[in-house]
Amino acid sequence: MSSDTTTKLPLNLRTNRCYVCGPDNAEGLHVNFEQDGEHGARGFYTAREEHCGWPGLLHGGLTFTLMDEALAYALYFQELYGVTARIETRFRQPIPAGAKLLIRAWTISRRKQLIDARAEIRLDGNDGALVAEATATMYLQETAPRAEASRYK
Repeated sequence: MSSDTTTKLPLNLRTNRCYVCGPDNAEGLHVNFEQDGEHGARGFYTAREEHCGWPGLLHGGLTFTLMDEALAYALYFQELYGVTARIETRFRQPIPAGAKLLIRAWTISRRKQLIDARAEIRLDGNDGALVAEATATMYLQETAPRAEASRYK
């Protein structure tokens, strides 16, 4: 999260050290997500060599992580908080180091505490080729941790 977005969260939910979005994580990706329409989020990331699995190709786990974070932000921008309950990911083509990526996610429907959502990563360029996509079910959480959870801090 950007500092501006992070400071909007209650103290117990701030994620300044988040690996994907945290501004205070020196090892992190520093992806800044912004609202994308009424139900979505988007961010940009350039694939870095140090995040590759095979030489020159972005690690699939990081590709997944970028989509998972965008899904959380799609909830956040609707003042909802949740975690991924189930996700099915499809990697359509390898992502080369240096590729500029557009990461998007949006919610589709809600059933009580469950939200159906989608995410995708496209090359940020003229053709906007789809390189990865996911269909997810998000489980809504309370905004403040329960008292029994605080004992693990």
